[in-house]
Amino acid sequence: MLELTLRSLEVLALIVVFATAWSLIPRDEWWVRDLDFPRLQILSLGLTDLVLLLVLPTPWDIWRGLILFLLAAALAYQIKMVIPYTMVWPKQVKQVTTPHPDQQICMLVSNVLTPNRKHYLLIEQIRKHQPDLVLTLETDKVWEQALTSIEPDYPHVVRIPLDNLYGMHLYSRLPLEQTEVKFLLSEEIPSIHTTVTLRSGKKVKLYCLHPKPPSPTEAYESTLRDAELLIVGKHIASVDQTCIVMGDLNDVAWSRTTRLFQRISGLLDPRVGRHFVNTFHASYPLLRWSLDHVFHSPDFALITMQRLPDVGSDHFPVLTRLQYMPSAQAEQQPLDVDASDYQEASEKIKEGVEKAEKSVTDQIIIEQ
Repeated sequence: MLELTLRSLEVLALIVVFATAWSLIPRDEWWVRDLDFPRLQILSLGLTDLVLLLVLPTPWDIWRGLILFLLAAALAYQIKMVIPYTMVWPKQVKQVTTPHPDQQICMLVSNVLTPNRKHYLLIEQIRKHQPDLVLTLETDKVWEQALTSIEPDYPHVVRIPLDNLYGMHLYSRLPLEQTEVKFLLSEEIPSIHTTVTLRSGKKVKLYCLHPKPPSPTEAYESTLRDAELLIVGKHIASVDQTCIVMGDLNDVAWSRTTRLFQRISGLLDPRVGRHFVNTFHASYPLLRWSLDHVFHSPDFALITMQRLPDVGSDHFPVLTRLQYMPSAQAEQQPLDVDASDYQEASEKIKEGVEKAEKSVTDQIIIEQ
């Protein structure tokens, strides 16, 4: 019985090692990139396995020692990837100690899940927290009609109702200007680019995104998702404005692409040094990771960022309150960026544009 237990634990260790090594392959196919997501789960599984292997009362041999070494190396890598999103890591964004309400902006981001008809649950959260901005994703005409009840409090609205799971609506108490709906790489995937004016009069550039995830049912590769994020990141770096990026990015904070986006754009992540804010999947507590994000320029500081209760979707909403604070820039440094980062971003964007153009050409051929 002990021998069977040992062999089972060794097989589990090799699975953890394989999953970790597989995630390092520089490929865009979903069956590679999806292993970016469950790092917390792989880490938890591996740590449990390591403890059991160490305490199991069976004789040691070279094979067991090798497996333990490989498992420890895999766990060290997984810890390296996720530890910045815990309290043991230095905070990337400082906490506001002196509030100035006219310099604040509160945002609620919610992927509602199109078939979800529990509209009242999201509306309850909006009424309760009174955010300045509400960004809803996967919203169709039915959701648009249900959310008309909040419009008296949110006079500035951008409506993009779609039935393809990529509808998007932005509701704002604060004035919006220079609003554009862009389809950066796909005519099916919108994004909102606008400027919101704080109560103090400060203008903030706002980008609302929801690219396709790499998955067998959505996009075979992550190429277009990665390119869309990096296109926005390069644009942000070129204009050098106070800005916020928010939405369901269908990527985790610790992925190579998201970290590259942060380096290229110079934006900060308020979760670093605090907590994960895992928003997906709402129905499976042991299978959750952070897909819904808020990034901002270094002239903002954090008041609060929290996951809100279940609203009937597969995502939890996220509520984030920031304060414009130019003095924070002296203490909040963006991640270091070098020439290789710009080169990598340019290559990924080029690949994404070429793939998008080929997709359009293929569609024309099919239609003909």
